[in-house]
Amino acid sequence: MKLLAQEGLALYESPDPASVYAYTPGLERLPSGRLLATMDQGGPGVADLPGPKGYRGEGAHAWQGRAWTSDDGGASWQPRALFPFMHARPFAAGGRVYILGHDGDLMVMASDDDGTTWGDPIALSCGQKWHQSACNVHRARGRIHLVMERRMHFAVQGWPVAELAPVLMVGAEDADLTCAGNWTFASKVSFADLGCPTHVGVPFWTLGRVAEDRTMHPPGWLETNVVEFTDPQHLWHDPTGRTLYLWMRAHTGGTGLAAIARVTEAEDGTWTTAAATAPSGESMRYVPCPGGQMRFHILFDPICDRFWLLSSLATDSMRDPRFLPAERYGLPNNERHILALHFSGNCIDWCPAGIVTRGANPGQARHYASMIIDGDDLHVLSRSGDHRARSAHDGNLITLHTVGGFRELLY
Repeated sequence: MKLLAQEGLALYESPDPASVYAYTPGLERLPSGRLLATMDQGGPGVADLPGPKGYRGEGAHAWQGRAWTSDDGGASWQPRALFPFMHARPFAAGGRVYILGHDGDLMVMASDDDGTTWGDPIALSCGQKWHQSACNVHRARGRIHLVMERRMHFAVQGWPVAELAPVLMVGAEDADLTCAGNWTFASKVSFADLGCPTHVGVPFWTLGRVAEDRTMHPPGWLETNVVEFTDPQHLWHDPTGRTLYLWMRAHTGGTGLAAIARVTEAEDGTWTTAAATAPSGESMRYVPCPGGQMRFHILFDPICDRFWLLSSLATDSMRDPRFLPAERYGLPNNERHILALHFSGNCIDWCPAGIVTRGANPGQARHYASMIIDGDDLHVLSRSGDHRARSAHDGNLITLHTVGGFRELLY
């Protein structure tokens, strides 16, 4: 596939790649045209970095968020804020700008001057455990729709993605979204609550250690995008606008699948999460999705009436784990250095548009990216690494890549 934007601007560079890692790039274009970027730093070295007043983090697992703005299309950036939470994403609503994430509990902060200055972080929950990444924000009918994931059970020893419930959050754009009472939270269903299907080769690996330092955790879903089908001819179109679908990273041990669920609004304004169903009435847990095994980003473009998918391209998922090179992180499907772009009219049939950027080797990641449309350009903010990165997972860079005239890639 065509290489679209190999060279990028390093928006962030770790001061110590061995102990401070670059995570969760988030990106938003504000109504003024200003760009807002966010990310968080992780790793044992973060606790020693200067941070927001009065915040020292949680020991070796401290997190520190950062925000920047750009008024020249991403050519230069100004630092604007530090914040004490992780997995954050920025979004504009009702003349304000928000950054929403978690520090265990849900956390949010707001700006009333286009992201120049920020208020104090505010908790939207108490005593809960949340997760997510900087996936998409869906706007419709004057409301914001996004997902944060709440851990519902605590039985899994290891990566608990089987116990996460993708919780749709809905808020009026003109409401104060730093107030928990102005959000509606959908019902909570974890992957484990639905039971694990045994068909289509899922899970691909037997649970437990499959090779030295390489482990298969229980199947699950995470890192959720919100999708609405407005095409009246789409099988899942709801003319009332009360049905949304959740497209999630599918942790199966294999590749090419996304996990899905359906969320439906009742007349009283409550939202219920359930399994999606095929026209046959059969429950559906998975759909085809290039790169669905890793965190991906879906963006709908109303100008060309297409969904755009930014995801990691897998090239070697059938390699015996015993023969993986040292720079490959995790299981064979966990390949993170090739960032691909696809488009679709229905979120099922994806057409390749090109490779946005790729690392020099599997240890130099280009992954977990966010994207926004800025006129005729597509800006991509990538969680990246170079030769100094600790691993493909624990990178040292956040890089901005711009695909100019991106709609010309359609065919």
